[in-house]
Amino acid sequence: MSKSPSADAAATLKSLPLDQELVLKVIPMPADVNANGDIFGGWVMAQCDLAGSVIPARYSKGRMATVAVNEFVFKQPVRLGDILSFYSKLVKIGRTSITVTVEVFAERFAAQGDYLKVTQATFTYVAIDDNGRPRVIERDNA
Repeated sequence: MSKSPSADAAATLKSLPLDQELVLKVIPMPADVNANGDIFGGWVMAQCDLAGSVIPARYSKGRMATVAVNEFVFKQPVRLGDILSFYSKLVKIGRTSITVTVEVFAERFAAQGDYLKVTQATFTYVAIDDNGRPRVIERDNA
């Protein structure tokens, strides 16, 4: 469901998170648009999974797999022409798994410099060996 322009204005920010890392920046293209004229939620989810894997890759030092999408919230629609910034933050490192949050902020094409949080998610990744089995994450690898 699309929010009114005034709803966008009320939720805009003038700066992006300082306590998280920018891990991906992308602009959706016309092929990513659904029948309502917004960007497919599945496309946004795929980009979030890519963004979420950046920090765990530093720790896993090898193959890893997404094992859980713990949370996924679409807060605002993503529109054609939006400049999307994906910010991630480490939540937890377990014996074989790593959990991160991803927050997505959009700069609307006509309002660059103003940011709107459009999506937030939490993912868990597991380090795997060549046979696809979980393997221990060495803590001194970061």
